[in-house]
Amino acid sequence: MRIGWIKHFLSVWLWISCSITAWSQTDSLLRQAERLLSYKAYGRAIDAYAQLLANDQLTTTQKALAQGKLAYAYQQVGDGTKAERFYRDALSNGADEDPQQVLQFAKALAANGKFQESQKQYERYLQLKEKMPARRSVAIPENAASPGGSKKETIRYRLEYLDLNTAGEEFSPSFYQDGLVYVSGKKGGATIETTGKGGGAGYLDLFYAPNRNSLKVASIINADGSVSKAVNQRTKTERQVGSDQYTRATANDSRTVPNFSGSINITEGLGYDARSSGAPKRFSKTLNTKYHEGPATFSRDGSRIIFTRNNYNEGRSAKSSEGVNKLKLYSARQENGMWVDVEELPFNSDEYSVGHPTLSRDEQLLYFASDMPGGFGGTDLYVSRFQNGKWGRPVNLGQTVNTKGNELFPFVDDAGNLYFSSDGRGGLGALDIFFAALSNATTVQSVEHLNAPINSAEDDFGLITDASRRGGYFSSNRREGSDDIYRFVRESSLYGCRDLTIRLYDMDTDAALDSVSVLVKTKGEGRPDQTLTTDRNGLVQLCLEGNNDFMFQASRDGYINSTIGFTTRLLTDDQPTRLEMSMMKPTVIMDTIAEAPVRPTSLSRSRIRGVIMSERDRRPIAGVTVRLRKECDRSLREYVTGPDGRYSFELDPGCDYTLIASKPKFGTNTSRIKRLAKKEKPKELSADLRMLGVGDIVAIDNIYYDLDQFSLRPNAARELDRLVATMQKYPSLVIEIRSHTDSRGDAGHNKALSTERAKAVTNYLSSKGISRKRMVAIGMGESELVNNCTDGVICTDAEHQRNRRTEFKVIAIK
Repeated sequence: MRIGWIKHFLSVWLWISCSITAWSQTDSLLRQAERLLSYKAYGRAIDAYAQLLANDQLTTTQKALAQGKLAYAYQQVGDGTKAERFYRDALSNGADEDPQQVLQFAKALAANGKFQESQKQYERYLQLKEKMPARRSVAIPENAASPGGSKKETIRYRLEYLDLNTAGEEFSPSFYQDGLVYVSGKKGGATIETTGKGGGAGYLDLFYAPNRNSLKVASIINADGSVSKAVNQRTKTERQVGSDQYTRATANDSRTVPNFSGSINITEGLGYDARSSGAPKRFSKTLNTKYHEGPATFSRDGSRIIFTRNNYNEGRSAKSSEGVNKLKLYSARQENGMWVDVEELPFNSDEYSVGHPTLSRDEQLLYFASDMPGGFGGTDLYVSRFQNGKWGRPVNLGQTVNTKGNELFPFVDDAGNLYFSSDGRGGLGALDIFFAALSNATTVQSVEHLNAPINSAEDDFGLITDASRRGGYFSSNRREGSDDIYRFVRESSLYGCRDLTIRLYDMDTDAALDSVSVLVKTKGEGRPDQTLTTDRNGLVQLCLEGNNDFMFQASRDGYINSTIGFTTRLLTDDQPTRLEMSMMKPTVIMDTIAEAPVRPTSLSRSRIRGVIMSERDRRPIAGVTVRLRKECDRSLREYVTGPDGRYSFELDPGCDYTLIASKPKFGTNTSRIKRLAKKEKPKELSADLRMLGVGDIVAIDNIYYDLDQFSLRPNAARELDRLVATMQKYPSLVIEIRSHTDSRGDAGHNKALSTERAKAVTNYLSSKGISRKRMVAIGMGESELVNNCTDGVICTDAEHQRNRRTEFKVIAIK
């Protein structure tokens, strides 16, 4: 027995020992693979992870981890197909709850051109990210989420492939005067181009297109991805769109930064008369050399330039200790149309490259790219401040922008926003364009990836635009592998919706109105209405779809409905909007008792008397409590009517009175009595009061309709306003609006038609401030004719007209 137990123990121990050894080897190999990945030894990391995945001892969690890491390694070496495959395997093994894994998978799909599936994975990433605890922020693709965290629609851009592009390279445009200065020629493959090939072709020069708005367009890539042919056959006598007072302006009619107001003679230094031709030509004889020039940036008045060039000036070139001709930044000023005083910037060096300059709006800050020592990766972005007449020591923009890869081609718009390209942040291609919001010019608040089609699976860089990104230019090698310049025009809001605040207020007092129901109607199919309610400050806030029309209808008991229209069409400034909607109280009707003729018999005191009768049949009503309130001292006297419905009160001169008649299941009737002069002889006033009771049906005179129509006739308003006054006089009254048709036509059709007629009356009363809770629309059809004009009976049009009527029935008095 003991021997058997010992053998069993030894066999279990041996199995456990072997398993522990296998797990230990697996963990060791996993750590080794992770170290190789962290060292960016992607080839060796791929081999290590492949060896791991060949091991059948991996747990599901370990397998998913290895597959995700292997996919990332393939992603970094540019094998998108295998990256996608292993990301799918990792997610199927349980990594689908890791937001970063899902995000990387989305990027891999986008790089492979599967944008629709990529978008779904981005949405999945956002859902997972919201469930995670707060952590260091990750750059979210522009089409994934709005600044507030809610999902937003993809921003739509139209791309225009410009006719200035050639079989060579055209890239990195900059604004100058009304035109573009850009880089053109041939280049090598370095991240920051450093190799100059002197003489003739084979180098980059600065070129100038004097009028960017008249640049010919070779083809158009629409926001939906379709490609269309551009129309450029514009005759010399044709006006530019937007140049007259009767043609609607286009997105490119307004000048984009920089905006110049002075007159500067630039034609001599350009080597041609810029006014004679719109064709692009070399920018300057004095700046272009046998080495590479560009990109460049300009002061706002166009009198100064800072540009990139190989280490060459005044006929002399220099190389680094490794024998490489690096890039440097140079400045020059314009004098009598010539560029003079070409000088190096003080932070240049023979040992590293500095290039891709962009000036801030106030020209006090210069942003650029450099591979100088001390950075985070291959090339980083830096900023230098102009102080005491010279450029100061460059400051690295930090790891929020800079990565272990390359950050290049910075551009700062008029609002101080930074655009740049990077191959170290993932995205759709090798170089993608990113947007960074800056504070204090050097602190990066956030980084966003721009939408396709601005970014693509190829290199995208050198973007310039206005402060609202309504339009601009950028470079890409997506077409046949050479760098080309594209113009883009934004055709939607930068955000998925436009913030709108509506304030409801009383027209007379300007006081904010709470509890107002605001019905929002959106134009277009499949866009349901929504109803919002104002808060205690009279405000409702909503986000409106771009490029659409809206109608807001405000309603509240005791106020006349207010309606206002709004459109987001042609709004591209993306600024929140505020609307003010006033509401007006209806005029409350209160009868004033008229003075009756003096009776023949003499009176010792003035008095008021009358009969309380039914509104429906004018018969006296017994048991009505009639109260007379003296407004001077608020004292009350009462009288209960008998079968004759009569009442009588004496009046004192000098005071106003209020007469109130009430009875259960009847509406309370209230009237005012004007004060009588003290020195006048006693008078007798007559006031017969009519009361509505539950079940009463009252015809609304002159509310007739055209044959087979349910819209109200213009002459109906006067009669309906009397019903409005009745509803205001009896604030607890609940009624049925009953509409009738004549007998002609199908009975079912007549039933539906009469229902629409009743709704038309209800809508009118609601627009006058009567709550819909107090009204019920009933279509009676041809069921209650007032004459013998039934089917088969010949009647005149006037006789049929009597049946096309509307009445109301009292169904409750609360």
